[in-house]
Amino acid sequence: MNRIEPHIPGGCSVAGILNEKKGFIKGEQIIKMITVMHERSNGLGGGFAGWGIYPDNKDDWCFHLFFDNEKSREFTEEYLKHDYEIMKKEEIPTRKVKVIDKRPLIWRYFLRINREKKNEFYELTEEDIVMNSVMKINEEFEGAFVVSSGKNMGVFKGVGYPEDIAEFYRIDDYQAYLWIAHGRFPTNTPGWWGGAHPFGLLNWALVHNGEISSYGTNKRYLEGFGYRLMLQTDSEAILYLFDLLLRKHNLPFEIACMALAPLLWDEIERMNEEEKQLLKAIRMVYGSALINGPSSLILGYKNGMLGLNDRIKLRPLIAGRKDDLFYLSSEECGIREICPEPDKIWAPKAGEPAIGELKL
Repeated sequence: MNRIEPHIPGGCSVAGILNEKKGFIKGEQIIKMITVMHERSNGLGGGFAGWGIYPDNKDDWCFHLFFDNEKSREFTEEYLKHDYEIMKKEEIPTRKVKVIDKRPLIWRYFLRINREKKNEFYELTEEDIVMNSVMKINEEFEGAFVVSSGKNMGVFKGVGYPEDIAEFYRIDDYQAYLWIAHGRFPTNTPGWWGGAHPFGLLNWALVHNGEISSYGTNKRYLEGFGYRLMLQTDSEAILYLFDLLLRKHNLPFEIACMALAPLLWDEIERMNEEEKQLLKAIRMVYGSALINGPSSLILGYKNGMLGLNDRIKLRPLIAGRKDDLFYLSSEECGIREICPEPDKIWAPKAGEPAIGELKL
């Protein structure tokens, strides 16, 4: 990779598009959106996630996996056969791209959980069984990493600029009702294929611009709930925190965001008594889930897309709307590149989520 250039610190670009009526958006739209912010990344990571891309296998769990070699692929596949029925497996189609010379083996598996596995772990949901499989592979299987593991969605990422990764994975061949994308500028974590964004788990995927100084606390907290953080980046922790709070603890989105990016104590003291009690309770119960540090992020999920800044708003995030389309971007140019005249464009307030959801 020779295209490393000087950039401003605090880079990374994030972008997302959601059609709230579940209409399909061509992959070239999200490519344009993230590529216009080229200067925010340095070629050490780029990626995309799309929902609705596998309609023929929409009811199957889809694992995207990286393998170092055929041996690790065969070993992992034997494990999958034990717990799942493999409905379909294939290498993910790619193109040869000049600047991407070192790459892992990249496969996808469409899976259904075996009845015997469900009976053995009858107290667990399907989501918990899949999550346990992901954690086991990432922690114990040398040379294998699960990139994404949801239904009718997938993550495509690697080392390169976003436009290089888009060409490599043929993103322009896909259509989705929801896309998110990332251009990476790593500061204190390695630039490698597994550490590129988005990070995926079940039907969630996340892209993030920032640095989490609370990573150690967050990691220990998550480990108490069975999560294993193996991808060498703080952003992985944020994804798992969302899964814990939204799926396992069944919190509303607004409450989960208050836990991750809570008001400062002096702000809480100025609230009315009812609000004060709620906010204090959230800070005390979920103190170890607080994300401390400059941050802007986009969370994609099967029914929508959420954008969130840290409480002091040290990283940029812009939202926009046009008819049934909801946009999030690090910069306004990312939105206007594909939507020159939005109905509305705004900067979400610090710590307050901007949410678009399917109108079903």
